[in-house]
Amino acid sequence: MCELEELLAVWLPRQRWFSGKGIPLRRLRILSRHQLLSVGPEGPDLNLLVLEAGQRGTTSRYQIMLGSRPPRTLPAHLARTAIGVCQVFGGRAQVVYDAAHDEELTGLLLERFADTESAGRSEVRFRTLPGARVRTGEPGRLLTGEQSNTSLVFGRDHVLKTFRRLWPGPNPDLELNTALSGSPYVAEPCGWIEADLPGSPTPTTLAMLQTFVPEATDGWVLATVNVRSLLAGATQEREAAFAEEAALLGRTTAEVHRSLSQALPTDVLSLGEISDLAEAMVERLAMATAEVPELAEHAQSVMSAYSDFSQVDGPLPTQRVHGDYHLGQVIRPERGWVLLDFEGEPTMPVQDRRRLSNPLRDVAGMLRSFDYAAGYLLIDHPGEPDLEQSARSWARHNREAFCRGYADGGGIDPEKHLIALRAFEFDKAVYEVLYEARNRPNWLRVPLDSIASAVATSVPG
Repeated sequence: MCELEELLAVWLPRQRWFSGKGIPLRRLRILSRHQLLSVGPEGPDLNLLVLEAGQRGTTSRYQIMLGSRPPRTLPAHLARTAIGVCQVFGGRAQVVYDAAHDEELTGLLLERFADTESAGRSEVRFRTLPGARVRTGEPGRLLTGEQSNTSLVFGRDHVLKTFRRLWPGPNPDLELNTALSGSPYVAEPCGWIEADLPGSPTPTTLAMLQTFVPEATDGWVLATVNVRSLLAGATQEREAAFAEEAALLGRTTAEVHRSLSQALPTDVLSLGEISDLAEAMVERLAMATAEVPELAEHAQSVMSAYSDFSQVDGPLPTQRVHGDYHLGQVIRPERGWVLLDFEGEPTMPVQDRRRLSNPLRDVAGMLRSFDYAAGYLLIDHPGEPDLEQSARSWARHNREAFCRGYADGGGIDPEKHLIALRAFEFDKAVYEVLYEARNRPNWLRVPLDSIASAVATSVPG
C-alpha cells in the first residue's frame, strides 16, 4: 500500500456506511482518482477516490470525496474529520479529510451541475435532466443520522445524495426516481454524477441530485412520537389521527406502485418461481438460525408459513418496487407523504435489487416498520404488560389502516393475499434478526418479539 492507502485502510472500516463491519480488511487500493476541484495553489483540493476493499473472499468498491489542505490551513471545525497527513499523489505533505464536511468545497459541486459547457466532458460527468434548473450559491450542509450513503442539503433548493458503496451501472435510486419524475410522491430528480470505472461496461452512478423537500418530518419520528405519547397516556384521538396518516401512506404507496408498473417492465411469478422464492426464504432462515440461536424456537412455524407460500396456486404480479421500504424512507411535508431512497437494500448486489418483485414485499416492509416503532419503545420497559399491550395495539391499528389505504388506492388487496404477505413479513423479520445481531444487539428483541407474536396467530396484522 502507498501512504494514503494505509491511512484509508484504518479509517474506512470505522465509517457508518462501511458494509463489511466485523470482517478483517485484508487489502485496500485506490482503484481510480479524479480531481474535481482545486482552489488556488494553497488548496483546498477535492479528489474523488474509488477504493477497492478486499475482505474474506469478497471485493467491494467505495466512493470517498477526499479533501486535502496544508496542515496550517485546516479550519478547526474540520480537524475531527481528518484522516491523516501524507504526501498526496506525489506532492507535498497535506492533511487529508472527508470533504463531505467541507462546505467550501461541497458548495462548488452545484456549480459543476450548472456549468453545462463542461459538465459532460471529463471522466466524472455531471448530468442534468431536461428542463431541470440547478440553483447555485449555497454551501452543502451534511445531513446526519444512520445512513448507508451521504446526503448534502443546499439551502432549500437541492439535496445531493452520494452513494458510498458503488455497484456497476446506474443506481436503482436514479432509475426509479427518473421513472417517477413529475410524481407528487417523490422529490423531483434534477441530475446525477457518473463515471466510467474499470470493469463496468456502462457508467456508474456516483451521486443523485434532487429537489429538497422543506419542512418535512421523517415518518419514523412521527410514528415513535405518537407511540410515546400513547404510552404516556395520550388520548385515543391522537392514536386515531396517526391511523389516518397510515391509511394515507398506504394509498400513496399504491399510487407509486401503479406509476412504476406503468413506466417500467412488469411480469408474473410462475408456480415454479414461487416455489424457488420460498426455498430462498428457507435458506435465509437456516443461515439466520445458525447465527442467532434464539430464532430456533420459532423456526418450525416460520418454515410452515414458507411451505404454505410455496403452494400458492396463482401467478403473482411482479414489477420494480422500492425494495427497502420502511418509515425511515418516507417524509411528511404539508402536501402529503413523499417516498425517498429507492436504492433497495444496499447490502444486496445491484443486479438483485433491479429484479422485479411482488409489490407485497414493500407492503410487508412497512408493516414490519410499524411493529418496529412499537417494539423499539419497549426496549427500555421490559416486563410491563400494560405498556406492551398498548404498543402492540397501536401497531395493529396502523398496520390495518395502511393495508386498507393500500387496497383503496388500487394496490393488491393484502387481505386477499395473506399467505404471500405472511411469508414476505417473516422473510423481512429474519433479515432484521441478522442485522440487529450484527449491528445493534440491544435491538435484537424487537424482531424476535415480533416473530414470536406472529407465530401465535394464523394471519398477519
